[in-house]
Amino acid sequence: MQGSQKVISILNKLLTGELTAADQYFVHARMLENWGFKVLHARIEHERHDELEHAGLLINRILFLEGTPDVASRSALRIGADVPKMLANDLAYELEVVEELKSAIAVCESERDYDTRRILVHLLEETEQDHVRWLEVQVGLIEKLGLKNYLQSAAGELASSAS
Repeated sequence: MQGSQKVISILNKLLTGELTAADQYFVHARMLENWGFKVLHARIEHERHDELEHAGLLINRILFLEGTPDVASRSALRIGADVPKMLANDLAYELEVVEELKSAIAVCESERDYDTRRILVHLLEETEQDHVRWLEVQVGLIEKLGLKNYLQSAAGELASSAS
């Protein structure tokens, strides 16, 4: 089905965002794993997986609309040097994605592409209710617990020593 070039273009822009976020989460997850923050590593790895799922949905839709997915483009990564900066950078990026999704939904409405709109509404719900919400809670926990206590909880269970 030949889709609107406006919609295909905006889907490719969103795809760039999802792939960039996946790359950023990938680097952050590896850093957290290296530092021994098992709990945070697992969650950030989950976020990376979600971003790749979102990218897959966008790619499928672009192909359905007879467009060519742009899987090569990326925005600049914002790699944090420490945990608070990582979380802040990830949250800032996710909030930008929320705004881009809202704009894309409006374009789909103007182009009368309601199925693409439905897909984007689903991505918006997941981004707001899962990604943004979790990151906001983490930033809040650092403020409430203090960084040292937060990081201790982020390390997870310590390996038991042999008796």
